[in-house]
Amino acid sequence: QVQLVESGGGLVQAGGSLRLSCVASGRILSVSVMDWYRQAPGNERELVASMNDNGNINYGQSVKGRVTISRDMSKNAVYLQMNGLKAEDTATYYCRATLKTLDHQRSEGYWGQGTQVTVSS
Repeated sequence: QVQLVESGGGLVQAGGSLRLSCVASGRILSVSVMDWYRQAPGNERELVASMNDNGNINYGQSVKGRVTISRDMSKNAVYLQMNGLKAEDTATYYCRATLKTLDHQRSEGYWGQGTQVTVSS
């Protein structure tokens, strides 16, 4: 019904940059919030950045000033530009969308499969 597909992860040296992308597709009526989370082995999943359909943005404390979230509403897409990457940014990054589908018009959260970001020091 709904799919979120992330791309853009990879291996980068410390201080480098990556741009993650996520596109939601399927029987989507509307998307309210799109987020990026990350999870490193042994750690809980944490919020990296969040943006709602009014343009309000929140960033996690550990990445504030180094990442920028943006959306393309027409494509149901969200992007995460990450600069000044550090070894501690190494994690699997997940896209999440809060949306309504054409089938049941209540807001629900959907997750992507994740994309690996590895920062070498």
